[in-house]
Amino acid sequence: MTIIYPDGFKGQRVYSQALINAARNLIPVLRARAKEAETNRCLPDATGQDLRRSGIARLLQPANFGGAEGSLEQLVDILIPVASGCPSTAWCLAQYLFHNYMIAHWPLEAQKEVWNDPMNLVSGILVPRLGKGRRVEGGYELTGQWPFVSGVQPSDWCILSGMVEQEEALDEERYFLVPTSSLTILDTWDPIGLHGSGSHDVKVENLFIPEHLTLSIQHMKGGDFPGKSVNRGAVYRPPLLMISGILPAACLIGMTEAMFESFLLQSRDRKSLRTSEDTASYPTHQMRVGEVSASLQAAEMLIRADCREIMELAAADSSYSPTERSNYRSNSAYAGQLARRAAEIVWDLIGARGAYATNLIASYYRDIAVASRHVAINWEVNATEHGRARLRLPLTNPSL
Repeated sequence: MTIIYPDGFKGQRVYSQALINAARNLIPVLRARAKEAETNRCLPDATGQDLRRSGIARLLQPANFGGAEGSLEQLVDILIPVASGCPSTAWCLAQYLFHNYMIAHWPLEAQKEVWNDPMNLVSGILVPRLGKGRRVEGGYELTGQWPFVSGVQPSDWCILSGMVEQEEALDEERYFLVPTSSLTILDTWDPIGLHGSGSHDVKVENLFIPEHLTLSIQHMKGGDFPGKSVNRGAVYRPPLLMISGILPAACLIGMTEAMFESFLLQSRDRKSLRTSEDTASYPTHQMRVGEVSASLQAAEMLIRADCREIMELAAADSSYSPTERSNYRSNSAYAGQLARRAAEIVWDLIGARGAYATNLIASYYRDIAVASRHVAINWEVNATEHGRARLRLPLTNPSL
């Protein structure tokens, strides 16, 4: 296939940087719409249009389809600043970026169908036990209901997952590309935070999905996959779900950094209600501010280092050991832990003023409380899996 870059771009690096710049330029607009997103419990229509027009979700889309075919670290470059503008938008954008990336692994016929409009947004949910696939002539019939489908309302396509019964083998975990128009979206998202992510349930019943729009879990673990015949770039070689924690971790870091900046602004003129002293003069206050700063820097450095290392291994066409596969997931979860603990410190430092729902710090705190629950950055789950690998025990996560 001939590589096609949009007008005005002559190469991958220039295009990727343009998308990063476009994301940063949207921050003031997204911040202004944050309240609308919270009230409507989904992204404003204008935000969905901005994400399409800017092409930000095309960062990891193959150059064969006009995408930037960027690097994993550039996900961090985009998601941290966007999360500081609107956490819900960053959360949805993380889904669009990752699911666009996943489609590069599907058969070429599927890629052409989804990217018939290369600006399409793709949502998804990867919880296979909630779906049941049945093989039929020409493809599969899928039935199920899945929660937490962030950004589904503005999306054009959705990736769903399900288990397919096999007569002479274990049930197969399989992934399905579905037009959003074929889904029933249930109004279930009434959270304490990330209101604007619109993470509603979706439902399908006996929905026929052609063979070329499905993919086995085996093709997501690195190595061979149908899309490899046309998408040969190093960025498509790592196991997909090995890197999935990087995106929510980056979002969490961005949210916490914004919460921290809001606190620092409020602290400049803050005085103790009891003594009228400047609270910024307290040594204990200063020490904890230093701890927050160090935690956020460490979290970002960790996921950036992993992104670079994963890309280096991919460029060398290396395979990934169980220890490496679990390590990158565990590191993303630990970065998320660092950010969440930093947010707890800020929350304690702001004191009773944080009780006001109108305080921006409280809003960020609620968003962080929800975002930190994502399974890809669940510390107990991912640290335990990596601990097993370091002890030379087999992995239990079938996705790795």
